[in-house]
Amino acid sequence: MKKLFYLLVCTSLFISACTTNAVTGRKQLSLVPESSLQQEAVTQYRTFLSQNKVVTDVGSRDAEMVRRVGGRIANAITQYYNQKGLSSELAGYKWEFNLVDNKEVNAWCMPGGKVVVYTGLLPVAQNEAALAIVMGHEITHAVAHHGQERMSQALLAQGLEIGGNLFTSGNPQTNNIFNSVFAPSAQLGVLLPNSRNQEYEADHFGLLFAAMAGYNPREAIPFWTRMANLSQGQKPPEFLSDHPVDSKRIQKIQGYMPEALKYYKPMNK
Repeated sequence: MKKLFYLLVCTSLFISACTTNAVTGRKQLSLVPESSLQQEAVTQYRTFLSQNKVVTDVGSRDAEMVRRVGGRIANAITQYYNQKGLSSELAGYKWEFNLVDNKEVNAWCMPGGKVVVYTGLLPVAQNEAALAIVMGHEITHAVAHHGQERMSQALLAQGLEIGGNLFTSGNPQTNNIFNSVFAPSAQLGVLLPNSRNQEYEADHFGLLFAAMAGYNPREAIPFWTRMANLSQGQKPPEFLSDHPVDSKRIQKIQGYMPEALKYYKPMNK
């Protein structure tokens, strides 16, 4: 009875924790409060900045560009959410944009709007609009609660594993099979495909947010083409990756382009 009760509790928790994202419209698992993630993000962000070389030079054009692009995208997102009556979705957001001296081609955004761009990304971006494409993508991961979703999936997977062990504990052979199959099947069947869905989602709304901020969304195609050429031959097969293959990503972005162009109004020089 205890085993059955445990499984029923897990099932009930899964159903009750499924929410519909207010902007994307996709159902997401939400076991971790956004406020808790934001608090943790502040701590991790401060630690990261203290342990890495932040570009703080007065008059640094690159650092100023990162802050300018980030600020414009944050304003565009805020206006977009306000127009849809979803301002509460950005509760607790205190935007910060920092450029870090690191050769890695990377950028990221933590819950609560804590953003870092690595200097290694700038030669690949080549221009401000392409940088906006990347930052819009990374910021979307945060505002679409992708980190919250991934943590919830990991917690659920851990809980199901415990439940499965309880359920099969009377049969050592079945228990061994469960333990040998569950981890890879969960990773390949749920976690990674969902991560790829999140990437497409970030591409889509990141493109829209960049366009709303006044950046030409057409820059996305040459940027992702440069990224594809940069990493050619170094990526695992798609079913073992948490990112889409480059050709599919570019094809999807081309499909998003007509929508993004509706939002695009070039900035006054």
